[in-house]
Amino acid sequence: MRKNGKPRRKQLPLWQETILLLGVALVLAIVIKTFFVQAFYIPSESMEPGLILNDRILVEKPSYWGDSGPERGDVVVFKDPGGWLPPTEAAGPTSPIAKAMAKIGLYPTGGHLVKRVIGVAGDTIVCCDDKGRLEVNGKALDEDDYVKRSGASCNGPMPNKCASDWQVGPIPEGHIFVMGDNRSRSADSSFHMCQSDETECVPGDEFVPVDLVVGKVFVLLWPADRFRWNHRPDSFEDVPAPTS
Repeated sequence: MRKNGKPRRKQLPLWQETILLLGVALVLAIVIKTFFVQAFYIPSESMEPGLILNDRILVEKPSYWGDSGPERGDVVVFKDPGGWLPPTEAAGPTSPIAKAMAKIGLYPTGGHLVKRVIGVAGDTIVCCDDKGRLEVNGKALDEDDYVKRSGASCNGPMPNKCASDWQVGPIPEGHIFVMGDNRSRSADSSFHMCQSDETECVPGDEFVPVDLVVGKVFVLLWPADRFRWNHRPDSFEDVPAPTS
């Protein structure tokens, strides 16, 4: 007993302290993953040159809390709307350890895509002007800083062609239109648009429900020599609000 008369608090055995600390760390990891930050990886070449295959990225979620949603130019991670991913990319981790780590946000999960938001609810997108640039609500986008055309003659190629005659919108409420930065190598919203010769295409499948968006990419974490903060490009700042 201490001199002041209060009994000395009994110290837990080391093994019990270890279990307690691991439990607290596990709860914190789950809370952080659920509400704040989650790790993902780049599963394909669709976001080159900025994000390349197997890059590790972090996604933050608070920006989209409440009524706030994705903005034009954001790079977002979202769940597969249905049939956008091949089975190999949708499967996710296979080993028991990787699966357990994925559940608490310490390992990337499968079934997600990474794309750039080109249009939000109400927007109309046209491909393309005489310089091959996309137009959003009549404003041409200067995307040279981050877009890779891969041989295409414009920034909005649909499958197997680069035409100047496609238009989409107004985008429905609660949805976004997304594209990869590697425009000719991305199965994105433009890829899922119905073409005139298609008979089994479902109109509207090109739009991604905002409810499926996990969050916004804010940092390229790994490899260490490519670490950088991710910011929304200036090219979207002057896009006018939709008129419809």
